[in-house]
Amino acid sequence: MIHPTALIHPSAQIDPSVEVGPYVIIDGAAEIAADCRIEAHAQIVGQVQIGAGTVIGRAAIIGGEPQDLGFKRETLSGVSIGAGNVIREQVTIHRGSKEGSLTRVGDGNFLMAGAHLAHDVVLGNKNILANACLLAGHITVGNNTFIGGGAVFHQFIRIGDSCVIQGNGGFGKDIPHFCAAQRINRITGLNVIGLRRQGFNAEQRAEMKRLFHLLFCDGKNLSQAIAAAHEHTWEGPALRLLEFVEAPTKRGICPWRGGLDGDD
Repeated sequence: MIHPTALIHPSAQIDPSVEVGPYVIIDGAAEIAADCRIEAHAQIVGQVQIGAGTVIGRAAIIGGEPQDLGFKRETLSGVSIGAGNVIREQVTIHRGSKEGSLTRVGDGNFLMAGAHLAHDVVLGNKNILANACLLAGHITVGNNTFIGGGAVFHQFIRIGDSCVIQGNGGFGKDIPHFCAAQRINRITGLNVIGLRRQGFNAEQRAEMKRLFHLLFCDGKNLSQAIAAAHEHTWEGPALRLLEFVEAPTKRGICPWRGGLDGDD
């Protein structure tokens, strides 16, 4: 199952069921679980753990050094990738930037060609990143979120669960759970179609909609809107949305801008 042109470090631990394609380089103490496929010209560098059934596409590079001017090459850090992921051609995932740190990818994600996860990114489960998405360092992404092709993200922000994000957008602020985002730091409403497809019932969606309007559409600043929201009782997904908005990163929360602009 290992092509004769592959170069594999003697410290690598590779399950016998793993398929390793032509000209693959596994350079370091990688751990690759059962039923993975490493396609031609892919490189796995350093301390990389890959869960069962994951596909690493052609010319992908996993575990390269961070693009951090303060990084020291002797730093021991790595990448942890869960099970059942599809990581397509020319994806790059850099290792953590601090001693003992990891860039983490959960289970069941689909990263399309040319996507980039910088150092210390944490990507949850069942996310889809379309072609050429660029995530800077220390970004956290939840679960079941779709990111359109060419979207770019500033370091140290959070992206919530079950979001849908427009391709070619640019984001330097947090995107709350369940929201649709587009253009530059702009949320436009809830991810209504995605929430329905993911099994949120009508009552849950209606409660999220009421909370969203209270937080973003009533003309209050965010602190005032949060205070107003606490005058009501919220449960389940709506409560999670409120908790997300209450604990932003230093970058803040993307504002709502609804309706049409002159350039729409």
